[in-house]
Amino acid sequence: MGTSGTVSAAGRAGNSDALEHLARVGLIAYGVVHLLIAWLALQLAWGGGGGSADQSGAMATLAAQPFGTPLLWVLAIGLLALAVWQLAVVLRYRGALSGSGDARKNAAVKVGKAAAKTVVYVFFAVTAIRFATGGGQSSSGQEEQTVAGVFGWPGGRYLVGAAALVLIGVGVYHVHKGLTRGFLKEIDTADASAGQRRVIERLGQLGYPAKGIALGVVGGLIGWAAITFDPEKASGLDGAMHTLLDAPFGQALLTLVALGIAAFGLFYFARARFPQRT
Repeated sequence: MGTSGTVSAAGRAGNSDALEHLARVGLIAYGVVHLLIAWLALQLAWGGGGGSADQSGAMATLAAQPFGTPLLWVLAIGLLALAVWQLAVVLRYRGALSGSGDARKNAAVKVGKAAAKTVVYVFFAVTAIRFATGGGQSSSGQEEQTVAGVFGWPGGRYLVGAAALVLIGVGVYHVHKGLTRGFLKEIDTADASAGQRRVIERLGQLGYPAKGIALGVVGGLIGWAAITFDPEKASGLDGAMHTLLDAPFGQALLTLVALGIAAFGLFYFARARFPQRT
């Protein structure tokens, strides 16, 4: 099959009604995970935290509920559908990468974003599957082990530093996206009422900067580990939440970030209701 055939197949996959319905489930699943992370972060802020305030803590919370295992499988299937949806975007614009000028630049941006989202959705889906099959565990300490392993590679310290810069960049991008309302390009609100559009806009304005701050802190912690050549300094989202809590006015700051992450989760519910037509 040639490039045109591949792109045509990608277009059919991306426009499949069945895949769109599954992708809606995935958008809701992604929102649910962020709502659970926000709840765990609020518990941490107010002294009742017991689980990791990250994706593993969210999945563990679901696994402990009645019917938790079937729910985790639903989440995993929906998130994998989202990944396939994004892969369709990659295939659709792949041919344009050989072009020139603005068309090539636009294709590169779309392919890069879609590829990054694919990785994130697959990661969350795999985490859900692990907990659904009883093999899930807290992410506490995993970042430290990963960074320690990378430090052993040739140029590993610089690779860790580069990963930190990428995370910080993604965090800044999320903040910018929230402040400039760039998130509105990801949702089709043509059929929404004026009131619904206002709510969706507020959720994005709160949610994206909050998630950006959290990602930026994660990147900062990993970057500090690279600078000090100490893997114990590296930490994931749960560590970032603890770092925020330990900052001046930490309880209030962590509470605001948690509420923002909850808004981010609700924004994904809105995306499921009014999905972008790709």
